[in-house]
Amino acid sequence: MDYFVGLGLGKEQNQSRRRVLLLVSILVNLGFLGYFKYFNFFLDNFIGLFSFFGQEISTRSLDIILPVGISFYTFQTLSYSIDVYNRKKTPTRDFIIYSAYVSFFPQLVAGPIERATRLLPQFQARRDFDYSKAVDGLRQILWGLFKKGCDRR
Repeated sequence: MDYFVGLGLGKEQNQSRRRVLLLVSILVNLGFLGYFKYFNFFLDNFIGLFSFFGQEISTRSLDIILPVGISFYTFQTLSYSIDVYNRKKTPTRDFIIYSAYVSFFPQLVAGPIERATRLLPQFQARRDFDYSKAVDGLRQILWGLFKKGCDRR
């Protein structure tokens, strides 16, 4: 959704319509996050409150497994929409590059949330394969694995 919001923000010049697009992005993202992450929490507390007063309520909670990093993905896409809204970044038209920005795994586990203005240009830059650099990189990986395997503390 934020990919399309970004495209809309890139085309729209009317400030009030831009604000509506950003508000839609924020409400939908935080709405989904709140629903899937906190629905059971609030439901359990609501049931506990009524049972405290002697009323029994029978409800069904969500039986879902949350995806790893749902908060990370939510705030990563929101940062993109905010950067495009503030005109710090032009929206990318390449969905693959946008998806790579949102789901960049090394950043997911290490953090922090990276702004689109810093990370997207790195995905958009032209890259050429250099055989000698690839060999050097593999050599360093193998050396690190060897050292890790020999370290028996």
